[in-house]
Amino acid sequence: MNDTTVTLVGNVATAVEYRDTATGGVARFRFAVTARRWDREKELWTDGPTSFYTVSAWRSLGANLAASVSVGEPLVVHGRLRVREDERDGQRKTFVDVAALAVGHDLSRGTAAFRRSVRTESRSEALSGHGAAPGGPFGPEHGQERGAGSERTPALGPAPERDPWADAAADAAAGEATRLVTAS
Repeated sequence: MNDTTVTLVGNVATAVEYRDTATGGVARFRFAVTARRWDREKELWTDGPTSFYTVSAWRSLGANLAASVSVGEPLVVHGRLRVREDERDGQRKTFVDVAALAVGHDLSRGTAAFRRSVRTESRSEALSGHGAAPGGPFGPEHGQERGAGSERTPALGPAPERDPWADAAADAAAGEATRLVTAS
C-alpha cells in the first residue's frame, strides 16, 4: 500500500475520547498545528494559519494516549494521512485524518516521565496478528473490513520511587554533577 506518512508537531485541541469496541479500543482527538515564521521586519516570531487534524490511535497506543494526554499539551504525532470529502448541510467539506503509528510529548517544550505499560497480550497472540487494526489504519467506519481479534487495555506500571534523571538534574544544579564515562 502506498500510504502517505506524516509527522506533525502541535498541540492537543480537544479532550481525548477513548472507547472500547468489539475489535479493540480507539482514542480520538483533534490536533492543532500552527506554522511559525520569523518576521524579518518586526524581528520576532509570528503565527501562521492553524491546521486541524483528527487523530485516531488504536489498541494499546490508544489506551496509553488516553491515559497520558490532556488538552493543550504539545505532541509529536507520526502516522498515516488520509484526506476525505463529505457533504454536510449541502456543502462539500474536506477532512484530514491521521491514523497514529506513534505519539509522544514534544520534549523541546517541556519534560515527561515515561512509565512502561504492562502488556496483557501473550507473545503468540501478538505474532499471530490478532489485535491488528480493525479495518486497517483508519478503522471499520471508513468502509473497510473488520479485522479479527482484540487486545485488552494495558495497565500502566507503577511510577519509579526515584527518578534518576531528576536526581542528576538536581545534582547538576547544585554543582555536584558527576562526569559520565562511556567505553567504546
